[in-house]
Amino acid sequence: MNVSAAGSDPSASAPRPASVEGGSATGLHVYRITKYNPADRNENGHYVGPEDVDSDHGPVEAAYLAAVAAFAQETGVTCLTIREPAVTGFINFGVEPPIEGHGLAGLFPPDLTGYHDGAQVPIAVALELVRAMLRDNGAWCRLEAEGRFFVHVGYDQYVHVGSALPCSHAVTFARQRGLFAEPVSRSPYDPESDGGDLARRRPADATFWGELEALISRGGAVVLEECYVRNASHWHRITTVDEVTTIRSRLTPRARLLVWPDLSTDVDAALAGLPDEGLSEIVWQSPQGHISGLTVDETHYPALRAILTDARAILVLSCHEDERQPLMAAVLPDPDGVLRARWTP
Repeated sequence: MNVSAAGSDPSASAPRPASVEGGSATGLHVYRITKYNPADRNENGHYVGPEDVDSDHGPVEAAYLAAVAAFAQETGVTCLTIREPAVTGFINFGVEPPIEGHGLAGLFPPDLTGYHDGAQVPIAVALELVRAMLRDNGAWCRLEAEGRFFVHVGYDQYVHVGSALPCSHAVTFARQRGLFAEPVSRSPYDPESDGGDLARRRPADATFWGELEALISRGGAVVLEECYVRNASHWHRITTVDEVTTIRSRLTPRARLLVWPDLSTDVDAALAGLPDEGLSEIVWQSPQGHISGLTVDETHYPALRAILTDARAILVLSCHEDERQPLMAAVLPDPDGVLRARWTP
């Protein structure tokens, strides 16, 4: 996702097809749907008109949702699949502050069960996810019907829709609602633009679990991080091989799995080793056995002692990619054994 002025959406200067209808490398017709009049774009394609970059939480937002619904209806899709779901992390780039629950309250339970890669939702729920993304509430995901349809919501009220059909009626409908549905060559939020090396993905298959059990047998307890959405994790301390099967049965579909060394009971020493500056992740276990994670920087250090008063064990992880090296990493395949999640460990 990108953020900046309205004219800085990644597609603002993207090449345009010569025909009326947009095309893409995947064969879909792709449209950029916005409230920004193309007549108010400069020579670089950047919008310089009077429209705000945030949602009005009113009629314009309703027009966006109605337009997306019109494209879906003309395509003939009644449900969409959630892909690469995320919630707000330590840093938020939205123009509006995120809200408690990330805009997902009422759509999913507080523990976000059902909000995961591969989950299918009806169009009504998909539209509410689009609303949350337009408002920068904190949640973000791609919405797809594989090979037929997608909705990608960017910052600054840019929405990209792709359909297997030209959707001329939906284009007209969007314009009647005061929006501009412009054909573009592709969505800047196409998953191919993420730049991840999908070949590096390792499936959490029988071999992975066998190696994990061997690691525990040799070295003792480990911590399993279950990344069920971007910027949020469940943590599991595995002390014996016998616990592996039970934990496996509770994992979120398509989660990324990272295996870390065990927690240390020397909390003071761990805190003393925090870097002078930069982001770190603090993972700690309460007296009741619950494990939590918290991302901090040096501005949070004075308050950490109070937060961790009852911590009985702790692990400090660097947030720098070159320093964040798990013992093992994998991605959960689907029940049929196929690895469809697109993120890399």
